[in-house]
Amino acid sequence: MALICEGKSSWPELVGTRAQDAAVTIETENSLVTAIIVYKTCAVTSDFRCDRVHVVVDCSGTVIATPFIG
Repeated sequence: MALICEGKSSWPELVGTRAQDAAVTIETENSLVTAIIVYKTCAVTSDFRCDRVHVVVDCSGTVIATPFIG
């Protein structure tokens, strides 16, 4: 059975923006999620959660991949 998450689920328009700005935008546009900033070299858990968005950034703090729920 697939999980269906509520609200906006991905933010491709945030690629190239600053991590903190992206996190604020994500949490503003979907109040049901928490944005978690992670560096591209960090390991993250692979379990799926409707209340989490990983914001993957490079060493300068720039978003390098589309943030999405999961």
